[in-house]
Amino acid sequence: MTSLPLRLGVNIDHVATVRNARGGVHPDPIRAAHLAVLAGADGITAHLREDRRHIRDQDMERLKRQLFVPLNFEMAATAEMIGIATRLRPHACCLVPENREERTTEGGLDIIGGAEHLRPAIGELKDAGIRVSLFVEPEIDVMDTACELKAPVVELHTGTYCEAVAAGDEVKIAHELARLRRAAAHGASIGLEIHAGHGLDLQSVGPVAAIPQIAELNIGHSLIGEAIFLGLDEAVRGMRAAMDEGRRQAGSPAAPGGTAP
Repeated sequence: MTSLPLRLGVNIDHVATVRNARGGVHPDPIRAAHLAVLAGADGITAHLREDRRHIRDQDMERLKRQLFVPLNFEMAATAEMIGIATRLRPHACCLVPENREERTTEGGLDIIGGAEHLRPAIGELKDAGIRVSLFVEPEIDVMDTACELKAPVVELHTGTYCEAVAAGDEVKIAHELARLRRAAAHGASIGLEIHAGHGLDLQSVGPVAAIPQIAELNIGHSLIGEAIFLGLDEAVRGMRAAMDEGRRQAGSPAAPGGTAP
């Protein structure tokens, strides 16, 4: 089996957050997307929220028109968002939980309790030729449910692991990495493509990049934060290097079982 390199998807939401703070047009998240691609991003992720707090409808339209790499549309599984997605037809849609008062996504989607709601949404997106990903907690039963729902991709929530890294809690770090490894191995074994993301930064990315079944990491906030000091191109190159080093140190230069964008 031909192996594939670990891909980097760059989330540009918080470029739009800065723009919206002034209500103008700068900084332009689409310009950020182009710069990220030139610096080594394999794809671009953007989350169109119900309250439009950062990415706006016109941003998604411009990204769809202008990008020459895969566009991953993060969205809640609502009728409004499904309508927008099936009209724009991005490469992929990642279904995520969304609460009005949250600052950022707080955990994985409850695909077990919400299976009957999600099933028709997944089907509608797939019928439109869109690759569907589910943002989920790294648990065995969740992987099984994703497979039953016929979603080809899961993105494992790494936020709890990243919080443990930031706190320096070695016991929790080991526990959360074990969860991620078990879920990735099981998910890949039943035919899912495994992605991961949320909260990853230069300090935390290496051990996740080392998990051989993971084909893609989606990273945003830390990259945009570093870009303030280094520039976006250097921030993306630095993350790309840290990811590649994490995988090299694990002795696994690629993610077997993944499929190309």
